[in-house]
Amino acid sequence: MAKVHMILQGKGGVGKSLIASILAQHCYAKKKDILCIDTDPVNATFYGFKKLNVTRLDLMDGDNVDPRKFDHLVELIAKSKSDVIIDNGASTFVGLSHYLISNQVSTMLREMGHELVIHTVITGGQSLADTVNGFSKIIQQFPTDVSFIVWLNQFWGKIEMNGKKFEAMKAYIDNKSRISAIVTIPEYKLETFGRDLREMLQDKLTFDEAIAKPELLIMVRQRLKIIKDDLFKQLEGVSQVLA
Repeated sequence: MAKVHMILQGKGGVGKSLIASILAQHCYAKKKDILCIDTDPVNATFYGFKKLNVTRLDLMDGDNVDPRKFDHLVELIAKSKSDVIIDNGASTFVGLSHYLISNQVSTMLREMGHELVIHTVITGGQSLADTVNGFSKIIQQFPTDVSFIVWLNQFWGKIEMNGKKFEAMKAYIDNKSRISAIVTIPEYKLETFGRDLREMLQDKLTFDEAIAKPELLIMVRQRLKIIKDDLFKQLEGVSQVLA
């Protein structure tokens, strides 16, 4: 049975492409065949990672989302013999979510032997409230046969609201039965770990590509290795959900 991993969050710039790239790199590290798809019409960051062999799929007709083009996305998914990772942009979030729900795509995929897993992002900083609210809405809209993995992206700050961490927030308590796993991207220091990660992403490099670059300072490569090892260890801990 193929797992279809779709990264969905209505807020832009919260790390969806980073998550897609981490998932893909983890799969490749385990020698797994995967189909990677980028449907972001504005910032196709995932597609920019040449090492990950990402297919770009245009869901737009001019300036408007074309629902008929979602059919082509489902066709790719349905025919895939390997797991699928899909990075979706904020501009097509509403259209794609409505399409998946109204066409009962998750049920159809399950009947075909596939399983839809939605990865959604909650980020610290100014987008915290928006991403928490977005998480609550999306998890309530999708049917119960859809698995959810929540990524806590603390790149821009701690995920804490009114003195409560995510697991103590009402949004989590009300929906925890739907959450299969939580993965945390730590609050990296912007002068060191954070800067190294940001520059690696700007260059559209995988961890292995960056770590192998001799022109990078030794400690930059060391910090990237620490980040990679931490994230991969977390994914190994939830491998039963991913596999």
